[in-house]
Amino acid sequence: MKTFAAILGCLALVGTLEANPAYVILDILTADSPSASRSTSWKPGAGIPLEVGGMDFTADGKLAVAIRKGEVWLLDGVLEPALGKVGYTLFASGLHEPLGVLREGDSLLVAQRTEVTRLRDTNGDGVADEYLTAGRGWNVSGAYHGYAYGPKRDGRGNQWVALNLDMGERSNNKAAWRGWGGILAADGTFQAMAGGMRSPCGLGANLAGDMFCVDQQGTWIPSTPIYHLRKGAFFLNPEGIASQARPDSPLKLSAPVPNKVPYPEAVRALPEMVPPAVWLPYNKMGRSGTDLVVCDQGGKFGPFDGQLFVGEFTDAKVSRVFLEQVDGQYQGAAFPFLSGLASGVVRLLFGPDGSLFVGMSSRGWSSLGTKSYGLQRVRWNGTTPFALREMRAKPDGFELAFTTEVDPATAGRASSYALQSYTYLYSNAYGSPEIDTKPLTITRATVSADRRSVRLTVDGLRELYVHELRAEGVRSAGGAALEYPDAYYTLNRIPR
Repeated sequence: MKTFAAILGCLALVGTLEANPAYVILDILTADSPSASRSTSWKPGAGIPLEVGGMDFTADGKLAVAIRKGEVWLLDGVLEPALGKVGYTLFASGLHEPLGVLREGDSLLVAQRTEVTRLRDTNGDGVADEYLTAGRGWNVSGAYHGYAYGPKRDGRGNQWVALNLDMGERSNNKAAWRGWGGILAADGTFQAMAGGMRSPCGLGANLAGDMFCVDQQGTWIPSTPIYHLRKGAFFLNPEGIASQARPDSPLKLSAPVPNKVPYPEAVRALPEMVPPAVWLPYNKMGRSGTDLVVCDQGGKFGPFDGQLFVGEFTDAKVSRVFLEQVDGQYQGAAFPFLSGLASGVVRLLFGPDGSLFVGMSSRGWSSLGTKSYGLQRVRWNGTTPFALREMRAKPDGFELAFTTEVDPATAGRASSYALQSYTYLYSNAYGSPEIDTKPLTITRATVSADRRSVRLTVDGLRELYVHELRAEGVRSAGGAALEYPDAYYTLNRIPR
């Protein structure tokens, strides 16, 4: 069997990520540098264009990777340290830009533009010989960006699919369910659940089994949002709302969609509009959110179990999100996590060893990464970073939880923190600057007895605003500064 390095043309071992010394990249698999290859047989142009659109592990431990040119590859040995032994098998081909893989028994479910396809190897030769329609019910115009994402499974066993809006020539967003998300029924038909999305690239469930989705800034979408998907919700973009007229639509807007108003005013004007659980402020947290995955690794990936990790395309990085429920609704805080990845992050997947696999591509868009595509593997090195772990809303402020003990002198000073709130303009324009920005006064900072949390008392909290915290003055018990002192809390509801 050929090595994976021979196919890809480049295999490099990389040290600690510059942006977070507690996490290391164990390997990079790309196809950009033949001089770094361990293979003597590699020829320019002979590598796999590893533009990762989907990933999942098979029952026998292989990594199934869907790539944008329409193929699914099985990677054998990706969890082994001796990467020269990693092999590949072309499992399936001829798919239309697959952007998701999910294992189900002995099958792989792959979302391509027109359907979800079930791939099976019925004769045991390692190659799919059965391609069956497993999900259908949406229309495709052939326009640019007419993608389908998924499927992903929630805690109740539902398989979710999200559909991109059409963009560019030949667009037809009056076609069924463009910009909607839904589940596949037992017979494979698409059952719409929520509308108002633009580019819902990433799907993933939290530990409670609720499904979330990452959308991208654009028309009607001021900055990157993360939605909690559920039946009857309308989020932000009305360009595909024509499907509400279909008899099987779960959503009927009861008022006109507002335009050119502050976002809190828009939510109050349209009863069906549901605010994102979390906003990722533009530039500060990235520019094009992609995938999300919950950390359920039992401590194997550091002190962040239960939180969501979110891929970022343009800035080639991964962010972290803490969620809580207030009055039955999700909201929470976003934190920087890892930067300096090799290409635009498209897919995230935890491996059985607790490492995070990052699938990448930069085709069609620009990215700060230096590679065109690839696969990276990130592992926690066992060192607990000094970080803001959680930010919880309180009736009169916030409670901050830290990963290690804080220095009570610095953490107990209100002047160690700065806080401001802002919102966005909701309009048909492409994105929005921050508007109605207001500095907030922190009147008290109270350190807990165990020195792991700090209670901030704040004047002037505002519902449906982002609350941006900077804790630059806080030090750990050992005198270390926070690796990332910033947090962004989306305060949809103030606890009572």
